[in-house]
Amino acid sequence: MNMACQLVADVGNTDTVFGLLSLSGRDVLANWRISTGVPRTEDEYRVLLRSLLDAGSQETGPIRRGVIGSVVPAEDRTLRRVLSSIVEGPVIQVTARSDLPITIGVEEPLTVGADRILNTLAARMRYGRDTIVVDLGTATTFDCITKEGVFIGGVIAPGVSAGLDWLARSTAKLPRVDFAPPAEVIGRRTEACIRSGVFYSAVGAVETIVERIRESWESEGTLVVGTGGFAPVIGPHIASVDRVEPHLTLEGLGIAGAHLDR
Repeated sequence: MNMACQLVADVGNTDTVFGLLSLSGRDVLANWRISTGVPRTEDEYRVLLRSLLDAGSQETGPIRRGVIGSVVPAEDRTLRRVLSSIVEGPVIQVTARSDLPITIGVEEPLTVGADRILNTLAARMRYGRDTIVVDLGTATTFDCITKEGVFIGGVIAPGVSAGLDWLARSTAKLPRVDFAPPAEVIGRRTEACIRSGVFYSAVGAVETIVERIRESWESEGTLVVGTGGFAPVIGPHIASVDRVEPHLTLEGLGIAGAHLDR
C-alpha cells in the first residue's frame, strides 16, 4: 500500500524546493527545484506542481499535510492557496512564532529566517549534538545549534556564486561561467581562471569562517553539516564539512509539520 505523505515548500530567494516527505518528516520521498524569481499566477503554480507530482510521486499515497517555510513574503499567500487546493489536510507555515521543540536564543528571535529555524530543528532531531549547519544557497549562512536545540546565532555571508555575479556585472571582457569544481587550480584559459578563483574563494571562505566559529564557540566535537543548493557541488571539497545533507531544510519542514499538526 502506498504511504501517506506531506508536501513541503522551502521558498528561498533564488529557488523554491518542493518535497514529498513521510508524515514523520524523516524520509524525503521526492523533491523538485524551481526558480523563485519567475512570476507565476496561482493557476500556473497549480499546473506546474501537479505535473511534478504526477511525474514523481507514483509510489506515494494521499498527501495529508502541506508545510511552507519561506524567506520571500510575496510568495506566501499564493503558495498557501495552491497547497490548500492539493493537500487533503491543513497547510502550515513555519515562522519564528511556531511552537517547535527548539529555542531561538538570539537578541531578536522574530527576525530569524524560517530556513535557519528549520535547520535548527532538523539538526536537533537528527544529530543531538553541537552542530554548525552551513547552508550554501543565495547567501551562505552558518547556523550554530547546541545539542539541546538552541540556536545561538551564526554568520551570514555572500553566497558561493556572488563572485561570479560580481565579475559578470563589473567587468567588460570577463565572461560568465558556471559555478563548478575546476579541473585544476591553475587555469590556462580565462574561463578556467575565473572558475578556479571563484570556486576556491568560496571553499576558503567557508573553511575560515568555520575555523573562527570553532575558536569562538566553546564546544568540543562540533559537527559541521553542509546543506542547500550548492552543497553537493562544493561540500565535498571543504575539509571542515563532516557531512553533506542537501535536504536538511526539507527534513526540518517535515518534522515541523508532524510536530505542529497534532
